[in-house]
Amino acid sequence: MPEDDLLLRLDSGLQRLGIALSDAQQETLIAYLRILEKWNRAYNLTAVRDIGQMVERHLLDSLAVLPLIRGRRCIDVGSGAGLPGLPLAVASPPTAWTLLDSSAKKTRFLIQAVAQLGLSNIEVMQSRVERYTPATPFDTVTARAFSPLGALLRETAHLLATGGQVVALKGKNVRQEMTELPSGFTITATERLEIPGAEGERYAVVVRKEP
Repeated sequence: MPEDDLLLRLDSGLQRLGIALSDAQQETLIAYLRILEKWNRAYNLTAVRDIGQMVERHLLDSLAVLPLIRGRRCIDVGSGAGLPGLPLAVASPPTAWTLLDSSAKKTRFLIQAVAQLGLSNIEVMQSRVERYTPATPFDTVTARAFSPLGALLRETAHLLATGGQVVALKGKNVRQEMTELPSGFTITATERLEIPGAEGERYAVVVRKEP
């Protein structure tokens, strides 16, 4: 798909989400998809093969939670191909992001993509979540299709500052998962996400770590 068509598709979706990004930020996001498309041929990083569909299913799906992100230090766990963390980092340059994944091939891709895109606010780390111990806790943890909500909270509790939050992107089974929270966490928001061009139910659940 031509660059102009991809940029038009992205800009239209961002307008529907009520998110304003600069031309340079939008161009960076499309450049990221180009890198992902190239690597995906050899490394199978995402099941979405069509770059046009990646605009909705990867970029817009990730950026829909931008208004929910809090703090200056954020970590995306089980980041995979960098979703939702890399698009969110492009959209919020003052925020320091860590992209965490246990897969060597995925972290190699992320390191290469970050370097090619010149993103100075992203650090890529290869580790299992439960084994990763940051020097400073994070304000926000994001996760997309990582694990059930209760397991996610237990596995990431040590990453969060007190009062920090987890922003989990979820599908239609979110209500059941919300009944299985571990102690020490409180749900502060549940939002249905209306992703332009995307099918199926999408939700964002925001959970705060209590003192």
